[in-house]
Amino acid sequence: MATTNPLQFIQQVRAEASKIVWPTRREVTLTTIMVFIMASLVAIFFSIVDIAIRSGMTGILTYFGTN
Repeated sequence: MATTNPLQFIQQVRAEASKIVWPTRREVTLTTIMVFIMASLVAIFFSIVDIAIRSGMTGILTYFGTN
């Protein structure tokens, strides 16, 4: 394992930190909106699936005479 002295480590960290590209306000806003839209669509989808399964199970249990 190669060892570096603390000064080299700090220089490497600063060099890597300078490569960071921060998103613009517009990118953050659009991404946040997309996350909320996708979360809403997934919630609606699973609600519909839940209702369908519940209705199916209620129908099957009613058909066989169990409430």
